[in-house]
Amino acid sequence: MKLLTNTKDNKNEMLTELMYHVNCIFEISNNLDLGDPFSYNRMREILMAIKLGHTVATTYAGADAFDENGDPTEYKSTTQKKICGTYNGISNYDDWGEQWNYIVKEKIGCYKWHHIGRFEGPDVKEVWRLSADDVLSYLKPKLRNSWENRHKRKDPRLGASLAVGQIKQKGIKVI
Repeated sequence: MKLLTNTKDNKNEMLTELMYHVNCIFEISNNLDLGDPFSYNRMREILMAIKLGHTVATTYAGADAFDENGDPTEYKSTTQKKICGTYNGISNYDDWGEQWNYIVKEKIGCYKWHHIGRFEGPDVKEVWRLSADDVLSYLKPKLRNSWENRHKRKDPRLGASLAVGQIKQKGIKVI
């Protein structure tokens, strides 16, 4: 399909074409039971799953996709020049033991694999796969620090990131 060339005279025509394609994406996503493709990072999850040959999850809560063995997987993505994975908005508990149990059993450790992708526009440039155990080993001290300092922030939810070196040290590059 040839897209319109941007000229001063056809800007409104291009905007109309954009609306048409957005509606098509919405309709296709609805027919595939994928939910809102424009919801927070959902389109990148869909694109990663397609590229990896995974099955996209049809719900927002829980796994982002299921791998070729049916194992639930978590996706993280970035548009930065270097790969990284950020885990933000983690509910917090008053007791660190309860907090860590929640992180391991319900939030991060419950997904056998974590796939960290780097995008340039709509293109998946690289994806690294890490086990839940490796992700947890890197994130535990960072999340503990975030938990200890939660009352000093406006948003008390926990967050931590995997750095490029951590991803490449334990991860396996799959794309």
